Amino acid sequence: MLTISKYTKKSKIHLINFPKDGAGVYTYGEGAELFNSWKVSDQVKRINEIKDDYDICITMGTGERIAYLADLNYVTYYVGRDIDAPRFVKNSREEWFDEPLHRLNFLERQFYKNAFRNAIAHVAGMWVFRHLEKYTKNGIKMDRVPIDSDLFSGTEDMLDQKKTKFTFFSPQRMGRPKGTDIIWKALPLCKTDFEIIQVDWFDESTKEEMEIKKQLQKDMPPQVKLVPLIKRKDMPKYYNFADAVLGNMRIGTFASVELEAVFCKKPVIQYTDPKIKLIMDGKEVRSPFLPYSNEPKEVADTIDKIIESKEFRDRLFKEEYDFAKVFSNPFAVGEWWDNLFEDLAKQHKSIKKNSSKIRVKLRMCIFLIANRLYWKKIKQRLFS
Repeated sequence: MLTISKYTKKSKIHLINFPKDGAGVYTYGEGAELFNSWKVSDQVKRINEIKDDYDICITMGTGERIAYLADLNYVTYYVGRDIDAPRFVKNSREEWFDEPLHRLNFLERQFYKNAFRNAIAHVAGMWVFRHLEKYTKNGIKMDRVPIDSDLFSGTEDMLDQKKTKFTFFSPQRMGRPKGTDIIWKALPLCKTDFEIIQVDWFDESTKEEMEIKKQLQKDMPPQVKLVPLIKRKDMPKYYNFADAVLGNMRIGTFASVELEAVFCKKPVIQYTDPKIKLIMDGKEVRSPFLPYSNEPKEVADTIDKIIESKEFRDRLFKEEYDFAKVFSNPFAVGEWWDNLFEDLAKQHKSIKKNSSKIRVKLRMCIFLIANRLYWKKIKQRLFS
């Protein structure tokens, strides 16, 4: 939302993030307010203090529950696992895992189901939208991902270190959703000599993900060199230093990482699933990112080809860049969101939903009771 807020012209978006911890210290951009507490009641209190200054609310992730408890008219924007493994589905899990991502009790699931239903609009794009369609017939498809063209612009600013061989940069988290296991299988099949600068950042929300992390660490190929998490403002230095970028090899479409790299004038290898349809201005468009198969041999062949052939590398980059500069034009995406906010604000005259005070208090009671039951269950597992 940080990039969207920068490029909307008719809308002023005030951003509030959860307190910085873990990866948030690195991935958050500048210019957003931070909640000063992880307590949900404190977060709701802060929203209630400022809500009268705004016309509508947009939420991502667990921000939806804050808007619901504050009784706002809100739009929910999904970019990943908040809808492919929603909290309101019992033992919900992502398609590439066996272990549930969420093990919530009935009251919790009912709370999150009500929070979902209470949104005035649901927005998702690309591979995420097919999951949203399972739960609402009124979802809004928005495939285009805006890229901050000021930050990611292909400047000369880069890492101050020597490069001895062809170098890929891989800034995404390591884990099954990103296809790290596929890359690990592909690398021994490569015939060329190269290095991968990989951010030391793993998916580790569940026991299964922790086991996958251990296995990936054990099987890490010699081409991979780990670097600590990188602050967002320093990311262009790494893109500019690299010769090419390795993207996602499982989901079948691009995300911000791949598009940022292209804006920094770097070719990208990323698996494209031809079955995932991309829509721009009402028309279906083809993704130029390669390969069109994520079989390890196909990935290895693409890596070798991009290293060995400057002609292939330049042609691939040109196709990706011509696509990205239109598809991810931040001004066009900002205008789309401006129009959506304007339409919704006309339909809903106030940010306040004006539910009965009893109903709003009941929501908080259900949430607090459900959470107490959840933590009681956790303690029983830990100490029994």
